[in-house]
Order: sequence, then C-alpha cells, then structure tokens
Amino acid sequence: MMKVITGAWRAPAAWVGRSAVGTAAGMGRFGQFLAGIGHALTDVRTWGPALVAQMGRIGVASLPIALFIAAFTGIVLALQASYTFTGAIPKYFVGVLVGKTMLLELGPVLTGLALAGRVGANIAAELGTMRVTEQIDALETLGYDPLAHLVVPKVMAALIMFPVVVAFANAMGIVAAWATALNLLDMTTPEFVRGLRLFFVPFDVTYSLIKAASFGLAVATIGCFFGFTTWGGAQAVGRSTTQAVVLSSMVILVLDAFWAVTLL
Repeated sequence: MMKVITGAWRAPAAWVGRSAVGTAAGMGRFGQFLAGIGHALTDVRTWGPALVAQMGRIGVASLPIALFIAAFTGIVLALQASYTFTGAIPKYFVGVLVGKTMLLELGPVLTGLALAGRVGANIAAELGTMRVTEQIDALETLGYDPLAHLVVPKVMAALIMFPVVVAFANAMGIVAAWATALNLLDMTTPEFVRGLRLFFVPFDVTYSLIKAASFGLAVATIGCFFGFTTWGGAQAVGRSTTQAVVLSSMVILVLDAFWAVTLL
C-alpha cells in the first residue's frame, strides 16, 4: 500500500521539481539578458538613431487603441457613478470618482494591459522570427551587438512613450466622462469640474506616469527576452509571443499593487 502511495506522488513531485529547475534557469537567463542590456546602453551611437522610429511604432501607433479604450472606460465610469450616487450623494461626486479612478488605476492599468497585447506581442514575434531565421545569429557573426541594435531601442522607446500614451488616455477618459455627464446625467460643466478638483492633488498625475513608465519597461523587456531566446520554428515564435503577453500582463498587475503599497 505504501508503495502505491509513493508511486502516485512520484509524478507530481517530479513535475514540481522540473518546474522549479526550469523557473530558476529562466530567471538566470533573464538576469544575463538584463546585464547585456545594461552593457548595450552605453553604445548610444548604435541604438540612438533607431530610437525615434521605435517611439513611433510603440507609442504613436498605439494611441488609437488606447484612446478607444479610455473613452468607453470614462463613459462607463460616469454612468456607474451616477447610478451608485443616486439620491444619496451630490452629483458632482461623479467628477471625483472619474478623476481619481482614471488617474490612479484604470487609465494606466487598462492601457498597459492593452499595450502588453499589442506591443509585447509585436516585439516578441519580430525578434522571435529574426532568431529562428538566423538573422540575429548573422549580426553576432559579423561582430555587431544585437542587443544594442534590436533590444535597447525598443526598451527605451517603451519607457518614454508609455507615459505619453497613458497621459492621453487619462485625458480622453475624463473628457468622455464629462461629455456623458453633460448629455446623459443632467449635469453642468461647473458641477463636473468641481468634482474633479475636489480631491485632486498633483501627485495623482505623477503616480499615474510612474506606473506607466514601469509598465512600459516591463512589457518591452519581457517581449524582447522571449523573442530573443526563441528556438525552433513557427510554433516556437507563437509560443514565445503568447508567453510574453501573459507574463507581461501578470507583471503589470504585480507592479500595480507594488506601486500602490509603496507610493500611496
């Protein structure tokens, strides 16, 4: 009987062991990857010229989806706030809820998650394809640093542009909520602005942009890592892309909680 129980637990224990070893090895590779990025940052002549193009691809091209999400988030926030506050709290508190929620939480987090799918997947797929088609190997053979050429411009562009995109998304969400309040909630502009200003502090904007910058750094770095370490064929590229998006989304939520505990 004891042998049967021992045999039943052997397979799960082996799976846990393999998973732990694989996780530790992956963390080691990621640490080496980060060290390589740190070294490549000093080669500004290589990655500097590509920075503006990457800022356009990562930031400017992401504005439409970010603004679309923020607009409907603002509309829903205004409607739900009005429903919640009916008959008990003055209507101008709709502005309070919209302003605080968009700046502190929904603006940066929803935008970050959307860009994790768009930007993270794009980076992982691009670099993964370059790896399996041996384009990265060719750069290494010719004596070029592929991290400086391919990775650092993307990471720096995400670090710079994510806060810009989030700032536009925050503004769009608040404007959409204001338009909803005027047209559907029978509020006036002074009432809505009064709510926005009631508990507003400038640090709210700083906090939102700090979160956005950390999200951009995480999304770009994780996407580059999974793309850069892809091995195999087309299936491997798809697998790396999926892993990059899933892990980036998880890290965004972890960072969201971290900054709330640290800064608020």
